[in-house]
Amino acid sequence: MSGDLVVVGGNSHPELVTAICEKLNIKQTTSSIKKFANGETSIQILESVREKDVFVIQSGCGHVNDNFIQLLILISSCKIASCNRITVVIPYFCYSRQADIPFQSKGGPKLLNDGKKVKDNFQDFDNSGNKLFVSQNGTLIANLLTTAGADHVITMDLHDPQFQGFFNIPVDNLYSRPILEDYIKWEIDDYKVDLDNCVIVSPDAGGAKRATKIADSLGVTFAMIHKEKKIRATSDEVSNNTIDAPKMQRLDSSTSKYVTTTMLVGDVSNKICIMIDDLVDTGYTMLRAAKLLKQQKCKKLIVVITHGIFSGDAVQRIVEANKQQNLIEKLILTNTIPQTEHLNQFTEGGIDCKVLDVSNILSEAIRRIHNGESISSLFERGWH
Repeated sequence: MSGDLVVVGGNSHPELVTAICEKLNIKQTTSSIKKFANGETSIQILESVREKDVFVIQSGCGHVNDNFIQLLILISSCKIASCNRITVVIPYFCYSRQADIPFQSKGGPKLLNDGKKVKDNFQDFDNSGNKLFVSQNGTLIANLLTTAGADHVITMDLHDPQFQGFFNIPVDNLYSRPILEDYIKWEIDDYKVDLDNCVIVSPDAGGAKRATKIADSLGVTFAMIHKEKKIRATSDEVSNNTIDAPKMQRLDSSTSKYVTTTMLVGDVSNKICIMIDDLVDTGYTMLRAAKLLKQQKCKKLIVVITHGIFSGDAVQRIVEANKQQNLIEKLILTNTIPQTEHLNQFTEGGIDCKVLDVSNILSEAIRRIHNGESISSLFERGWH
């Protein structure tokens, strides 16, 4: 590998940084990352990066805001040290879930052609019945990275692909799909033995496109779980049969009630279900989908996740639900986020868990970008 290639790693996922450097056959550039007593971050790059092609690796997990600030300072440190180019590698892109609601720079709602407000542009209500605007941070995050000095961004399975549009620099959104497909095809025995009775399931409408691509590639059927959030009437309105939806929408958020209903689109009866999702945080959506699939008599459920965040007590919640109802046969994760602790917790809780390594595809992307080669083949199966 060329001596002009430099890899600088943050503290969020040191194991992945080490694995990528091993694949590239280079040593990680040493740096000193410290914190002052008041929590401020101090960083020093301890080797020369002058005129080098620098790749800064930091996943958006753990203490998200601290790690993101650390990433910005790492980028700025390399830029000030006169490096040639900075490519930021963010396996899990934090804040990517906050780009899905249309908004204008003035802070008001985006309007449709007929002048009506886009649905869900605002969430919740204040005491006066006014909807509260929720800030969207896609442009802010993009501007922070570019202002710090990033020239290129590599990430994997963006939760919202439109996030790429907030940048005015190249953004390569790599797919974990080749890795997941190969695992399903070669490692899941039930898939190999009983292909006709296998179905790919998306736990919500947002992941339908991703799941259908995998289903089409593997040649199996597809099913989707549709989730709908409705306003539940008050007890007085139910008893008086005077339910007025617009009136309910004007109620104070502390008194309004919501009910979430789910329905399955597709046939899973007596079939092996492989549920595909890009991101699991609290685990509620995954468990709700798993329970529905079991109610619909699915034979076996295998859950495949790219970014397993599992915030708070999510792991305990999933383990307890699985002990009570035997929902999940196998759980497949990738290491875009550190998974050693989660792996041990799931295994101890009786869930067969497997972690897939993404360092191969990330290191290959780094190598090709450094050498000016095309990375289009990384989006397809069989490149490795």
